[in-house]
Amino acid sequence: MKFRFAGVMAGMMLLLAFMILLSLSWGQMPIPFSHVLDALGELAGVAPAHGLTPNEAAVIWHIRLPRTLVALLTGAGLAAAGAALQGLFANPLADPAIIGVSSGASVGAIVAIASGLSAATLFALPVCALLGALLAVSFTIALAFRRGRIPVMTLLLAGVVVGMFLAAVSALMLTAVSDNKLQEYLFWTIGGLDYRRWEHVWLGFFPIAISVIVMCLLARQLNILSLGEIEAKAVGLPVIRFRLLLLSLAALATAAGVCISGNIGFVGLVVPHMLRMLIGPDHRRLLPASVFAGGLFLLFCDVLGRVLLAGAEIRVGIMTAFIGTPYFLYLLRKQQRME
Repeated sequence: MKFRFAGVMAGMMLLLAFMILLSLSWGQMPIPFSHVLDALGELAGVAPAHGLTPNEAAVIWHIRLPRTLVALLTGAGLAAAGAALQGLFANPLADPAIIGVSSGASVGAIVAIASGLSAATLFALPVCALLGALLAVSFTIALAFRRGRIPVMTLLLAGVVVGMFLAAVSALMLTAVSDNKLQEYLFWTIGGLDYRRWEHVWLGFFPIAISVIVMCLLARQLNILSLGEIEAKAVGLPVIRFRLLLLSLAALATAAGVCISGNIGFVGLVVPHMLRMLIGPDHRRLLPASVFAGGLFLLFCDVLGRVLLAGAEIRVGIMTAFIGTPYFLYLLRKQQRME
């Protein structure tokens, strides 16, 4: 299994490097690979970029590189959060959206758009979406917390209730906004990476990086908890504190990804499950692999959406849904056969 894990990681790193080159090269203004390599060499201080034109440099540094980094950050955060929640709930169909993150982020986004804050500053919409997501998760956990315990089934039901309530709140608020603001919200909720800037990169980098690193460090404890609550308590694991910490980290990573990219589904569901079939359920391998695979998957969807239709772009949230829905149906059928 170790050799398989090493092979999978090496293959993903090679694919990731190739997809980054494609992401920086492909688009409405094609840039030769040699010029992209020149630009990256100059960034690394290896050699000056002789063949790079000023227009190509501007496109790479100010448009495509921030977009690529946002895709990698968002994909890594969503996939790692999905892997952690699937282990926490002992359910391969668990997804970060089930704890209310997406619904809370939607309410926050509508508040920013309806109040006009999103037009006043670039940071208003992502920050409001982040705060809304975190408040929704806090509310979900508070509803599920009873007598010093957080039962998994109760947490799932609380997430469904909070999500439905916030969806109703969103619908009510949308009835009062203008058509222009409604269109702005629609573009955000579909999920996309267009018009990403360096401010989005820095806004998402620290919460996602910290969450992902700590989740990877807690992989051994997650393995123990996956065996069952009784077994975890028998070896001295503080189950409640660990669940709260893991839920908070998964929520922070998901909320940060949603706030800089909009609602993007299926990454946290599809990627960890595919990797679990390749390298096994050990979270010491699964979580780091999910980080790389999540970034690779979202970047692939973004590049494919840019080049699939001539003269048009399919937003990445639509691409992940088109790819993820058939796989989700496959998982559902597989689970039904096992019951």
